[in-house]
Amino acid sequence: MKITRGFLPLVFLLLQPSWSCAEVRLPAVLSDHMVLAKSPSVPLWGWADPGEEVMVALAGQTARTKAGLDGKWIALLDLHASGVGPFRLFVRGKNQVVVSDVVVGAAWLASGQSNMELPLKATAGAEEEIACSGNPQLRQFHVEKVACSRPADDCKGRWILASPETAGDFSAVGYYFGKRLQQTLKLPLGIINASWGGTFSEAWTSIDGINQVESLSKAEQLRRKVLAEYPGKKKAFVSGFAAWLHANQREDRPWPHPDLFAGEHVSTTGWTSLMLPGKIAGSGLPANGTVWIRREVHVPAGAVGHGEAFKVLLGFVTGFEQVYWNGRKVAETPYQKFPGEGYARYFPLPAEQVQVGVNTLAVRIYSPTAPPEIAAASGRFWAGPIDLAGPWFAKAEYELPPLEPALLATVPKAPPRPPSLTAGAIFNGVINPLIPYGVDGVIWYQGESNAGRAYDYRVAFSLLINDWRQKWQQPQLPFYFCQLVNFGPKKSLPSESELAELRESQTVALKLPRTGQAVLIDLGESDDQHPRNKKDVGERLARIALTRQYGKAIVFSGPVYESMKIEGRTIRVKFRHAQGGLVARALGPTYDVVSKLGKTAPLVRNSPKSELEGFSICGADRSWQWADARIEGDTVAVWSDRVPQPVAVRYAWADNPTCNLQNGAGLPASPFRTDDFRAITAKNHFGPGQ
Repeated sequence: MKITRGFLPLVFLLLQPSWSCAEVRLPAVLSDHMVLAKSPSVPLWGWADPGEEVMVALAGQTARTKAGLDGKWIALLDLHASGVGPFRLFVRGKNQVVVSDVVVGAAWLASGQSNMELPLKATAGAEEEIACSGNPQLRQFHVEKVACSRPADDCKGRWILASPETAGDFSAVGYYFGKRLQQTLKLPLGIINASWGGTFSEAWTSIDGINQVESLSKAEQLRRKVLAEYPGKKKAFVSGFAAWLHANQREDRPWPHPDLFAGEHVSTTGWTSLMLPGKIAGSGLPANGTVWIRREVHVPAGAVGHGEAFKVLLGFVTGFEQVYWNGRKVAETPYQKFPGEGYARYFPLPAEQVQVGVNTLAVRIYSPTAPPEIAAASGRFWAGPIDLAGPWFAKAEYELPPLEPALLATVPKAPPRPPSLTAGAIFNGVINPLIPYGVDGVIWYQGESNAGRAYDYRVAFSLLINDWRQKWQQPQLPFYFCQLVNFGPKKSLPSESELAELRESQTVALKLPRTGQAVLIDLGESDDQHPRNKKDVGERLARIALTRQYGKAIVFSGPVYESMKIEGRTIRVKFRHAQGGLVARALGPTYDVVSKLGKTAPLVRNSPKSELEGFSICGADRSWQWADARIEGDTVAVWSDRVPQPVAVRYAWADNPTCNLQNGAGLPASPFRTDDFRAITAKNHFGPGQ
């Protein structure tokens, strides 16, 4: 983007009004290489002095406008009949702003959490795809992550063209979605990548939207009260705890040579073996004092070098830890920096610190009050993709005297961990600066961080969609989203599932107009929250957009539950979107555990004699049993010898179900349940702990 004060294009010389003396500027998203929508009403905006007249010109179209009292101006251009470019955009006030290499085609906002954020270079087939990614008609604008307490006017970011040098940093889902659209529509395609890992939907919703739901509004008020009170409580804890430690002679006294415990080549002869996660207890290990734990971590070649940080999740540590990787201190949580109860230890390691082969992980835990312990967070205890659960070695550094109950009762308590983000914070910093950019629609991949409150997501997610549509002033803004993949251990018996309830809440959003859901229940990996197959994800989203948005005759959905009928000992289930007929996908002998490591596990069938896997059935006692199921036309017959009087059926109702129903186009059936039994997450609500 270039700012000049000299030559003006002929159109400005002919139409120039009497200009005031203010600088005109544009937001970051309106910059060199941008992709504008081929639309009759494309918004362009920026800032000038209040009342200043501004003119814009692009592709033979011009528009005049005037800055409002807040200094913001907006102009609309009709680009529906323009060529694709490239063009130059001229914006004229006192100064002239020139934006180069502007193309006209289709633009989409790609948003959500880490599975949308995952870069192309970290996915399956990346090397081959990146090598042939040269396509100047496919472009991405990556919005820098900023959380704000108030709506921001602008963001940081820049447009880049897909090439072997740049495509690896594209959102993988956005890249494959955009590539399929660009190739089909024969138009330039722009992806605005506004994604942020580990985030919950309420942070992506404006505070105006949050306030439309009384329960969310009250919860957010409480969260902000907790957040406002936290600094004072934290300060009081730190000073009180320091005084208590000093008064009771329980201050930490670190050994001056940590390498004797944390070094790469320390012998574990004489150390106590134990299993973690769990209590750090055993022969020679103190209940209070300081203890070291260590183990070797065998890192295979596929675990590093994929454009991702190597992340370590220790979970909840009772005590205050220092973490050493290959003898080097990489993280610590002293009591002065302890955020509060409920804080899981989770940190990234730069790839250059991780070596293929044997690495050493050592943790020093100072526990002056409670016995040391490590508890897994959400069942995960990991270093990168390597499970840390299992044998460790432990050794005492020093022991403190046992605490009498009366003295233990005087220990100052740390305040609960404060909210990580306020509602609306990511909307304010990441989404608001993009409004009112003309987009053809939104693609969305999020929900993992809402899984603990899955039932409420049916309200929160629909609220987000409507909120963005209101902010863009487009009630029919297309919004196409990814249903969460299968993830977690396989279960041998039917059981309840937070992820299944979250998927159901996502499906509820299909009641809103101009929405679509890409079902991904067949693309997950049991031990990797970020499965590497993002090509199918992007292309399934593209199928929806090409059909619903651009009128292409493409099958865009797998089978979707329509109705059920009880026929004696059998329940017959009818489906929509059974184009090409219902099909039982062949199940292989294994399933993916961590694909980037080539790690699989044997698949144990739940219904080994059944044509279809993934169905369960229950009677009035609500005791779920695996069911046999077979395809009969556009219906599926479901039964179990253990359930003579069935009342309800579920399909793919698990964190990581084994299931194989699809249609003739190879698209998987969406998980569903026919019952309305109380959800296990119905009691969990938005509050201070998020």
